Amino acid sequence: MHRVCGASFIPLAYLNFVTVNSTSTTAALALIAPDMQEVDSVITQRLNTGVPLVAEVSRYIIAAGGKRLRPALLLLMCGALGYQESTRFRLAAVVEFIHTATLLHDDVVDESTLRRGRATANEAFGNPASVLVGDFLYSRAFQMMVDVGSMRVMEILAETTNTIAEGEVLQLMNMHDASLDEQAYMRVIRSKTAKLFEASTRLAAVLANANTEQEEQCATYGQALGTAFQVIDDVLDYDGSAAVMGKNLGDDLREGKVTLPLIIAMQRSNPQQAGLIRKAIETGASEQLNTVLQIIQETGALQATRAAAAAEAQRAMTAITHLPTNPYTQALLQLAAQLLERQS
Repeated sequence: MHRVCGASFIPLAYLNFVTVNSTSTTAALALIAPDMQEVDSVITQRLNTGVPLVAEVSRYIIAAGGKRLRPALLLLMCGALGYQESTRFRLAAVVEFIHTATLLHDDVVDESTLRRGRATANEAFGNPASVLVGDFLYSRAFQMMVDVGSMRVMEILAETTNTIAEGEVLQLMNMHDASLDEQAYMRVIRSKTAKLFEASTRLAAVLANANTEQEEQCATYGQALGTAFQVIDDVLDYDGSAAVMGKNLGDDLREGKVTLPLIIAMQRSNPQQAGLIRKAIETGASEQLNTVLQIIQETGALQATRAAAAAEAQRAMTAITHLPTNPYTQALLQLAAQLLERQS
């Protein structure tokens, strides 16, 4: 490993030799298992409220599990930069609250009925409860930001939530629009999904008082990883298992969402096939799902989409080549590499 000013750093060539397997990813997350328990304690404490329905709905969606990837990234990046103060637990909880609020609102907008293998909160409690509890989680997150006492932290998270909202509106405007291109698609996912990943890793740099260059490298890692995560998610909507994913296959098509597999399939297919996909997008025709799946397979759209995700994962790994070499940095590299094997 290269050494600069006494600290070891990861050479770029090393990125091609990261060993990828699920065991190593589990080991990577095990690094922060005690930290995640602390985050869970903060979440439990801050969900205390005198309104029973708020606590019930909040606990319902948080207890559904999920990867808790955003708070995990914040904690891992803090470890990579040597920051071990307890403030990291509060900000990791803030990130999870913001993410949970977006899930509650997303499922209402998308009229989703299944997430992580069980009924969505809007299905279980109704749309009004889901929207209002999402608002509660947003406001609780901002209360907790104030407690941290950092204007820079508040600036980052305020800008992040605003960008996420813009991304949601952009996606709504793009529904059933078969003319959407890759550039417009990437703008949506970088706003709607990748922005909170970016904020999580940037916040770690801010807490650690990293220099401007390091902060941008950390933020780039988060943005690229979040982009790759969403691109793979869009692949799985056409190449996954409902039982494994915990959601219905083809939901994106039914909702009129134009994602990269569809964009590439339309570009590569013959006029008749492209016309069929366009019509399915415009009408949300789920009865055409099997035919659309066949066209996606025949055109190699899934492989091309996975290649796009791989490029983003590589961009994430490259971004942190100059961070100190330690188990946390290795874990961040493993997460980016393992993402390409994601099945749920």
